[in-house]
Amino acid sequence: MLEVLRRVIQEVNGARNLDAALSTMVRRIRKAMQTDVCSFYLYDKELESLVLMETIGLRTQAVGRVVLPLGEGLVGLVGKRSEPLNLEDAQTHPQFRYFEATGEERYSSFLGVPIIHQRHMLGVLVVQQAEKRRYDDEDEAFLVTMAAQLAGVLAHALATGNLMRPALAGGQAMFKGVPASPGMAMGEAVVITPPADLNSVPDLVPSDQDYEVARLKEAIGKTRNEIRAAAERLASRISAQELALFDVYQQMLGEAALADEVEKRIREGQWAPGALADVVRRHVQYLERVDDNYLRERAADIRDLGRRVLAHLQEDTPSTPETYPDNAILVGDEISVAMLGEVPRDKLKGLVSVRGSSTSHVAIVARAMGIPTVLGMVDLPLPRLGGAPVVLDGHRGRLFVRPAPELKARYESLIAEEEALSELLEHEQDLPSATPDGHTMPLMVNTGLAVDATALLKSRIGGVGLYRTEVPFMITERFPGEKEQTKLYRDQLEGFAPLPVVMRTLDIGGDKDLPYFPIEEANPFLGWRGMRVTLDHPEVLMVQLRAMLKASIDLDNLYVLFPMITNVEEVDEALRLLDRAILELGEEGITVIRPKVGVMIEVPATIYQMDALAKRVDFFSVGSNDLTQYLLAVDRNNPRVSSLYDALHPALLGALLELANDATRLNKPISLCGELAGDPAGALLLMAMGFTSLSMNAPSLPKVRAAIRRVPFSDAQQLLQEVMELDTPAQVHAHLDQRLDEWQLSHLMPPRD
Repeated sequence: MLEVLRRVIQEVNGARNLDAALSTMVRRIRKAMQTDVCSFYLYDKELESLVLMETIGLRTQAVGRVVLPLGEGLVGLVGKRSEPLNLEDAQTHPQFRYFEATGEERYSSFLGVPIIHQRHMLGVLVVQQAEKRRYDDEDEAFLVTMAAQLAGVLAHALATGNLMRPALAGGQAMFKGVPASPGMAMGEAVVITPPADLNSVPDLVPSDQDYEVARLKEAIGKTRNEIRAAAERLASRISAQELALFDVYQQMLGEAALADEVEKRIREGQWAPGALADVVRRHVQYLERVDDNYLRERAADIRDLGRRVLAHLQEDTPSTPETYPDNAILVGDEISVAMLGEVPRDKLKGLVSVRGSSTSHVAIVARAMGIPTVLGMVDLPLPRLGGAPVVLDGHRGRLFVRPAPELKARYESLIAEEEALSELLEHEQDLPSATPDGHTMPLMVNTGLAVDATALLKSRIGGVGLYRTEVPFMITERFPGEKEQTKLYRDQLEGFAPLPVVMRTLDIGGDKDLPYFPIEEANPFLGWRGMRVTLDHPEVLMVQLRAMLKASIDLDNLYVLFPMITNVEEVDEALRLLDRAILELGEEGITVIRPKVGVMIEVPATIYQMDALAKRVDFFSVGSNDLTQYLLAVDRNNPRVSSLYDALHPALLGALLELANDATRLNKPISLCGELAGDPAGALLLMAMGFTSLSMNAPSLPKVRAAIRRVPFSDAQQLLQEVMELDTPAQVHAHLDQRLDEWQLSHLMPPRD
């Protein structure tokens, strides 16, 4: 049976399309199990029904016409319970019903198994036989294994648009992706196609190699101008450091190695388009194989540039629409930073992409522009979306196509409320962040890119709670030198002075890697990251510490934060390096004041070392995102388990309360920087626990401030007491929603299911 299983899987995976795969599977299963019927039913979520999609043994005219509501009939029962059903005499089962169109009344035996992918039921696989037969354990195991195999094939087919659920042909459809920039938008889908296809360039031998080299250089020059023009169109909407991402494109176009490699291939006998396509494909394939989020995003940049240069070589104008609707929701397989600059600024309302992640360049720029964005929406049927009315929910990562009137009306109301709320909250952003009964809750901001926003932010915050120093490292091609870092840090410290600026030392590894310093590990989140990297490379950390210290001269608002601390010895070693940097600068005639030093509490081990740490540092900063995933053993970037990641898990709330109590006992300030701080309900709980400050991304400030200004500290303490008695994350969420609704603050929360 194993050999049969292997052959069937090979044939299914080698099928030219999904229809062929399904047809192959039902026929091979029927033959392998020596049974009369094999059928496949697809689950339609919108209809909450199972639709017969393929069969061998039943009447073919029933395909697409037999629809079973979930729970109805034996097939519906398998789907509802999500477990196998094995019957020797199916017709005696109380749930049995048959459709005359199928002719299945002739069959007695029934074995059905659910097809499940990542906890979602996709369909049911069924075998039947005329005579009474109890399928044995080996038969059942074989069919369960085939169903598991079909689950992957189905998921891929749905992702690529090769299989459309019946409800999607017309009417409302909903697709999910990864939220990359918050907000909601309604408009018309504008499908962007690549300017050229790198995979369909014919192989030709050039008659004039010099001519081919010349036109390659001309095409690169035209692409440079396009990128420059796109950057200029966005210059007034994003900060200088976000604009620097366009410099990355220019650097790629100017990299001698890439151009030289293409020219070398031309000299070896390829024409320019073929040489370019080969080189770009090779670079992209290499980067996509690397287990590194940042490098994979660079593959997208290289592919986009390659397509643009190829379009000019083929004398095609890059395929951007001549006109855009007033409410354009840009949709594509892969949207690049340069594409944003090609859309009129007043017409671009949202972005949706099949590829990409929240760390991609386009996500960074979209957040800076305030454009709702959802990436990684792998199940988009792009050819069917052009011109369709859509609703984009950047909070929950959803796209509704051809929304029903009631859903459209609901989102119109939500968007209007969000706009009105933003306008209302804007008027109180310069007011103190204090409760009605006088408790002050300082709000800090997380930064890393947008330094130009300091003038607006300074009057609204208590300082910078987290400056991510790794971001400047990520948008360059090498480790920035001491002078470069000093200038970057000086801009940040000077811009926010006299407010405190907490600068976290280089925190790479996990989901943040540098293109010129790859870290390849089987489990990067439990591997070489944070202080583990920089203590192993003191030459990198020393340059950074020296640059921070020099940048702080005469400002005295620098706070240094060490990330990913596990052991007290790591803190001792980091402090020795800091003292050495101060001594070295003194020997060079540069006198600096030793800054206050803190550690990030993000590894669970540190929860139990607070007393020892308090002897060595001046403050604590809780990294709630990493602490959550370490406490819950959940990689939130893994779609199979990401639903288990919950910053309001009772275990995490218990740990945070313990940390706050310890910090109070030890008389040390404790802040929290993470998504929980930017959640109005989460902020109220943290305030009640005793956190001395909260740090968040700038867009979260207005709603958090509004919640704090409207809820007395005594009420927040009562809320915390109630929440700490609950057992599950669902109960916590429900209780918080209820209380915020009672306080008439539910409008501050993002829309929930």
